[in-house]
Amino acid sequence: MPPVTADLVLKNVLLPTGRSADIVIAGGVVRHVGGAVRADEAIDCSSLTCLPAAVDMHVHMRGGVQAEKEDWRTGTESAVAGGVTVVVDQPNTIPPLTTPDLLCARIREAEAHAVCGFAVNAGVTTDADLEGMRNAGAMAFGEIFAAPSSYGEGLDPETLERLLARIHAMGGLATVHAEEVAGPAPATLAEHDRARSGAGEARAVRAVRALAPGGMRLHFCHMSTAASVEAARGTVEATPHHLFLSRDMFAEDDARARVNPPLRDEVTRRGLWSCWERIDIVASDHAPHTLREKELPFEDAPSGVPGVETMVPLLMAAVRRGDIPLASVIEKTSWRPAAILGIRRAGFLPGDRADFALYPDAVTRIDAGSLHAKCGWSPFEGLDAIFPEEVVVRGRRTYAGGELLEAHPAWYPGQGYLSL
Repeated sequence: MPPVTADLVLKNVLLPTGRSADIVIAGGVVRHVGGAVRADEAIDCSSLTCLPAAVDMHVHMRGGVQAEKEDWRTGTESAVAGGVTVVVDQPNTIPPLTTPDLLCARIREAEAHAVCGFAVNAGVTTDADLEGMRNAGAMAFGEIFAAPSSYGEGLDPETLERLLARIHAMGGLATVHAEEVAGPAPATLAEHDRARSGAGEARAVRAVRALAPGGMRLHFCHMSTAASVEAARGTVEATPHHLFLSRDMFAEDDARARVNPPLRDEVTRRGLWSCWERIDIVASDHAPHTLREKELPFEDAPSGVPGVETMVPLLMAAVRRGDIPLASVIEKTSWRPAAILGIRRAGFLPGDRADFALYPDAVTRIDAGSLHAKCGWSPFEGLDAIFPEEVVVRGRRTYAGGELLEAHPAWYPGQGYLSL
């Protein structure tokens, strides 16, 4: 029987089965799906599309000495405003997260300032305490750099093979940044594309695949070409910037479009869409830098773009155009990431995590001035998007009408966590 009262009821939700029902929420989880009961609050969803909120497996929340770019408060508020209620922070911070003490300090920082759910990955370097960080609650290992990138040093094959074996022995999930880097410092987007070529990315994927032990839990981050997706073993991630942007859309020396792996040409971008069914998850690789940094000469400007707030809205606009099915957006942004990470999924069944984002039908254009990221700019400026009207985190209305209502931080430790 459903509870007599509830914290929140989402009324008239159109379920994936095509049935309309009320979702009864109490204690942060779905308690009943069917007829209405008394509740402290109710939201009528009859004119909205109700999605299980997204899990973004790949963000860089900055903070610390990089707080000018982003911090946990602004980064997670940006996430929630885009329908993301769990973010997984990468460990190539300053300093990198290579010890349990550093990992725990990062978790405490997030607990103090985040407004939604979060997890933190462990850094993978030659001197990292991998076992200690797994026991301290690291969600996964990496992104592991097979080639150097912003704030991350590349590992040679022998070292990478040894570290992958250690991670596999613990049953850990290894998330890999696979690239090859060649040539001098690039001065244009085309040179950047050649220096970190799509063919080199696919070769790096095959090399990592060969080094990893059989049966290892392996996840390839931000694949930018169809060949790389096809070469991968394990699970595959693509980003909104590789799906929606090509270098042809920008001036050749526009460092706002500089990112690793690089934006490819338009033909390659369209080819990545041809692998939509093979792509397991979409993650933002939210990696903000200030406009001041991005306005440096191209060869000196850092790589990385913001994207956590625009990820699902871009996909929802693609659904509206008829380019992709809504079910695939739910799978790739919410259910599959939760399964890979081993956390309770958000959804429409009793016991599911009560994280939801409610989307209108209206398509808008992305305006960086309306976004919440601290850096204040977006490479997706002017593209079509559908932003959520309301977002529910752990059964509570957290965001509505463009405003954060209250914060609901929650740490999601990895499966190796030893509670002391």
